[in-house]
Amino acid sequence: MKAAWYRRNGPAQDVLEVGELPTPMPGPGEVRVLMHTSGVNPSDVKSRLKRPLNAELIVPHSDGAGVIDAVGEGVPPERIGQRVWLWNAQWQRPLGTACEQVALPGAQAVPLPEGIGFDEAACFGIPALTALQAVHLAGPLQGTTVLVTGAGNAVGHFVTQLALLQGARVIGTAGSPARQQHARDAGAAHVIDYKTEAVAARVAELTQGHGVDVVIDMDFSSTAALLPHGILKPHVQLVCYGSTQPGEVTVDFRTLLFNSLRLTFFIVYELLPADRARATTQLDGLLRAGTLRHTVAQTFALDDIAAAHEAVEAGSAVGNVVIRLRD
Repeated sequence: MKAAWYRRNGPAQDVLEVGELPTPMPGPGEVRVLMHTSGVNPSDVKSRLKRPLNAELIVPHSDGAGVIDAVGEGVPPERIGQRVWLWNAQWQRPLGTACEQVALPGAQAVPLPEGIGFDEAACFGIPALTALQAVHLAGPLQGTTVLVTGAGNAVGHFVTQLALLQGARVIGTAGSPARQQHARDAGAAHVIDYKTEAVAARVAELTQGHGVDVVIDMDFSSTAALLPHGILKPHVQLVCYGSTQPGEVTVDFRTLLFNSLRLTFFIVYELLPADRARATTQLDGLLRAGTLRHTVAQTFALDDIAAAHEAVEAGSAVGNVVIRLRD
């Protein structure tokens, strides 16, 4: 089968290769998926740049969508021909979705409702499930004001929509004009340009000095510095799923203690089974109802995977970047 891989960390153009690898066979409890699309996420870029390799080569990407074309022992043969979207395909495994066929546990291939295309389905495993878990941890949100950092990014765009569905008012942050408009299109009532505006001062202005009821945060290394400036009301919480600087982050203990603030962190790759089942079921219902809007910014051929990674790394794509493996 045709696939892309890397054997060492480094720049996309230097380390990503495209060629032929053996076609996988599904083991017990596994399905094999004929891939139509593969989603490229920021975490895929970070892994390629600096995460130590746990195998001789890595076929990147955890997200994707396609059709089951073979099943292993213990999997109902009726699953053959089923349209599916995938999660965690390359988490703690060397072989992800940047290939024509992938074998993985059957539970990680989720039936795709009719009417949802393979391009959009390549955006579910990390962006949509992260948003669903974040909003679940932050809720209930009826009547609240929510600060969504990175509201114009892939996860933030979903978070904004989900918060509005629960009856919240969203204040978003975004950098470029295109991302600011993307956040507004998702329903954000106000969007703060974090590059040119003082975020804490704008939050104070928009909340009459009270602060927001919850923060759903993509970059704790930046947002932690805002906590002493009253962006959160007392006795509420910040829910965080990422940080641009994953090492040590300074947090003002006095602010947390005297305001009784809660900090909640999670990583989408390690959701508890009950949380993943809940999020997957909720996503299925939203998809069938046609409630969520999905944004595919750019599509690339597998031969152009390095350019796809560079687009994600540059932050120029407003929406998800997808590799198409077949028509």
